[in-house]
Amino acid sequence: MPDSIDDSSNLYDPRGLIREAYRIDGIGAEDCRSIFLDWALGLSDDIAASTAVRALLAHYRDEPPDHPMTKVLKDSLKSVEKPRRRGGASGRRN
Repeated sequence: MPDSIDDSSNLYDPRGLIREAYRIDGIGAEDCRSIFLDWALGLSDDIAASTAVRALLAHYRDEPPDHPMTKVLKDSLKSVEKPRRRGGASGRRN
């Protein structure tokens, strides 16, 4: 992980989507989630999303902690339990 994230050749935010989200005055959580999804879909296959998110959080650590993009980035690190299918009769009940 580089010590600083260079805007011109950013490994973790090559299109500058996260950077721009932090620069938009009054941006809301919904917009940040949309930007995050676009960012995640454009992330290089050889970079783990969790690694990139941690690097971005470290880079933007001086931003207000209540910024919606900070919340979206932090939320993305939470593990999500995969839904499990229940078999037998209990799986067929509504």
